[in-house]
Amino acid sequence: MDVVCGIAGQSFPPKPQWGIDQIPDLSGKVVIVTGGNSGVGKETCKALLTKNAKVYMASRSRDRAMIAIEELRGATGKEAIFLLLDLASLASVESAVKTFKSQEKHLHILFNNGGVMIPPIEQLTTEGYDLQFGTNVLGHWYFTRLLISMLQATSKASPDGHARIIITSSSTALFTTTIDWDTLRDTPARNKLGTRALYAQSKFGNVVVAQELARRYGGEGIVTSSVNPGNLKTDLQRYQTGVQKWFTELLLHPAPLGALTQLYAGTSPEGADFNGKYLIPWARHGRIPKGADDPELGNKLWEWLEEQVKDREAARA
Repeated sequence: MDVVCGIAGQSFPPKPQWGIDQIPDLSGKVVIVTGGNSGVGKETCKALLTKNAKVYMASRSRDRAMIAIEELRGATGKEAIFLLLDLASLASVESAVKTFKSQEKHLHILFNNGGVMIPPIEQLTTEGYDLQFGTNVLGHWYFTRLLISMLQATSKASPDGHARIIITSSSTALFTTTIDWDTLRDTPARNKLGTRALYAQSKFGNVVVAQELARRYGGEGIVTSSVNPGNLKTDLQRYQTGVQKWFTELLLHPAPLGALTQLYAGTSPEGADFNGKYLIPWARHGRIPKGADDPELGNKLWEWLEEQVKDREAARA
């Protein structure tokens, strides 16, 4: 599939050439989908269930997740498993991993799909990080880090020698080329940058993390790719209002289309060769956003992330 770059090519994609019907049987595969109770995550869960995967729906709201699980059961005849996960709380991340590991020995596919978009500027994570970077990047990175040993074991045990991580980014990753380290906590610089730029920065950070995971673990059979799912009608727009919301919705596509690209990366046989790749709507290869594949930036971000959890890991040791 063609390599494409640019916001226009990603915002107005051609008709998809790959579909859910091409997903192979996933019997015996264990999958986690973060943010799986709504939008693209819910559509991803639905497709996985129809192909017989064992799906863990990771969500911060038990009530909303159980409603989604029941709806999917009615649609597919299969039942996802609720996993309590609040990515804005590192303690919740630890608890979710502990729960999952008590129930499973393998993890074949991890969809880091959940996230938050342009919330009120005063909202922070439990530990005081910018809510968007803390949820979209730090929370997901820590969740992945704590599951790496399971992914490594799964890749060794799998017939194809692989496990996969798919990280959901956004076309807004194109709007920045670096990370402003002074904006990751509650600072004047963060307030000045504003919620839209902070969102773009977090989505850029998603791609940086994906590239670094690909470099560090690709040789061990862990295939990491990042995706722009497309401009979609989902619950992410809940903080938009007025003309802004009206204009944005004119450009949005149905949520089921958004699941295609990450499902392609996560389930297709050819996806085993997508380590370090960036995919765009609908299930096409795209160029990595400028700067996101810089090894120096990737290592710096990785070191920053490790610094944020070192005391927690020392306490858990």
